[in-house]
Amino acid sequence: MSLDGIFLYTLIDELKKYLLNGKVEKVNQPEKDEIVLSIKNSRKTYKLLISASPVYPKIHITNAIKSNPITPPMFCMVLRKYINSSKLINIRQLDTDRIIFLDFKSTDELGFNSIYTLVIEIMGRHSNITLVRSRDNMIMDSIKHIGLEINTVRCIYPNIPYILPPKSLKLNPFDYTFHDLTNFLNDNEIKYDKKFFSSTFTGISTLFSNELFYRFTKNNNEFTFNNIKYINNFFISIMSDIKSNNFYFSSYFDGNIAKDFYCQQMTQFKNLEEKIYSSPSKLIEEFYYKKDKNDRLKNKSSDLQKLLNVNLDRCNKKVKILKNNLTECLSKDKYMLYGNLLTSNIYSMKKGDSAITVQNYYDENLPSVEIKLNNSKTPSENIQAYFKKYNKMKKTEEAAKSQLEITKNEIEYLESVITNLRNADDYESIEEIKKELMSTGYIRFKKNIHSKKTKPLKPLKFISSDGIDIYVGKNNFQNDYLTLKFADKRDIWMHTKNIPGSHVIVKNFKDVPDRTLEEAAKLAAYYSKSKESSKVPVDYTQAKNVHKPNGAKPGMVIYYTNKTIYVDPEKPKIEEILK
Repeated sequence: MSLDGIFLYTLIDELKKYLLNGKVEKVNQPEKDEIVLSIKNSRKTYKLLISASPVYPKIHITNAIKSNPITPPMFCMVLRKYINSSKLINIRQLDTDRIIFLDFKSTDELGFNSIYTLVIEIMGRHSNITLVRSRDNMIMDSIKHIGLEINTVRCIYPNIPYILPPKSLKLNPFDYTFHDLTNFLNDNEIKYDKKFFSSTFTGISTLFSNELFYRFTKNNNEFTFNNIKYINNFFISIMSDIKSNNFYFSSYFDGNIAKDFYCQQMTQFKNLEEKIYSSPSKLIEEFYYKKDKNDRLKNKSSDLQKLLNVNLDRCNKKVKILKNNLTECLSKDKYMLYGNLLTSNIYSMKKGDSAITVQNYYDENLPSVEIKLNNSKTPSENIQAYFKKYNKMKKTEEAAKSQLEITKNEIEYLESVITNLRNADDYESIEEIKKELMSTGYIRFKKNIHSKKTKPLKPLKFISSDGIDIYVGKNNFQNDYLTLKFADKRDIWMHTKNIPGSHVIVKNFKDVPDRTLEEAAKLAAYYSKSKESSKVPVDYTQAKNVHKPNGAKPGMVIYYTNKTIYVDPEKPKIEEILK
């Protein structure tokens, strides 16, 4: 991972500069594996984010604002008890490993000073945050409890001594001799390839090892044991730059895709776009923000997504069955015909006949028709059997058509909710969608007397290039509100044609310019199921032409006298038009 021991070394330099000797004012835990410490130092408050995410573990100063759970998790309560109002007296790293120690000095209720250490292990899926009482090395609590069933080497849970992870046998890049290096290489089967430095030294990621190999060999320098002195001198010069705080914080992009980052210039990425940062925290926050946020939102909405997909599959299966029923009912008129022909020839029939051939006088060619009979029934009973079969099929057809319409409307609704869920960009939006599903009966409502009442979220609001307000619904409740309550009858209403998506309202106090219509249509296409497509059809009409059928689910409307515009979905330029 790019966040290796060397990068953490540069990050600690920044943390010491801004946080050392600061006072902890707040402790929050917005995620189950993430804490935020508000630390005041030199009359300014900084937020230190520490994450033990298995995918994106990290530590950095942040400006992001995150909502916190109504009831703080247990680990958060423990941190508040022991380090709230404490002083951050030391920040240190275990050699160049991915383990950081934050030492806090606090005063207990009896006036005695105590030292508590927050141990941050940034090790992928094994990442953890542990509070340790320094005087006896006892674990107070950890954000992840690790028992013997998970790790047989070391356990992490309250009231047991804290044990460090097994020490690496690799060399410390800041503290070794040439003799140490040659002995290590002789004792270990180290390959002289791109992974040479990461295999030999602690804190060197594969990314940085590749870069060092690229720099050394780009002028055709021989990378072998015979040239180890030159390799060592080259490596020492790089480490000296880092130790002298000569950092180069940069990230690398392939188009819009973030590829990697580091605290040294990656000359190997000469074909990628480079972005330079003034601090490691700004670099980490920007690089991981979207990735981490999208993953957490996906996890948060996974249960709802599963529920919606189950109901959608049920509806699709129902549609298939109903269509099969309708296909079978196409033959119902044949049974009416047989009933009428048998009625006309009832005196030619007798009980015990298994079939009768009659003329079809409903056809101008008067063809002969053979009609099968039940030989155990009387002629009258055979006639009634055909009429009953016709009536049953007729009723089945009527019910199937009605149910097919209802089921198709339900599919349309479910797909609209799935689209809204995929476009949700915060936890509050997901919660509103959950409330919507409760109100429509897809989720059983559970009354919680401790639940906190929250205000409904407002729809998105944009300002067009012509200065006209544009509103976009983020869920079906907001869609109904915008279309049926908020919009004036003269306002322009927009929606993707036969595609699930958001309702868009363009305020219309006079004629709306074509440029604004195009911008609004692009928003409608972007906040729809077809956001990744091109030439998306978007219908628009005045709001007075949009109506909600009786009994329709949230967000479901009908409209007429519309026009259609075709646009390519475009991510809104938030800084320019979002207010």
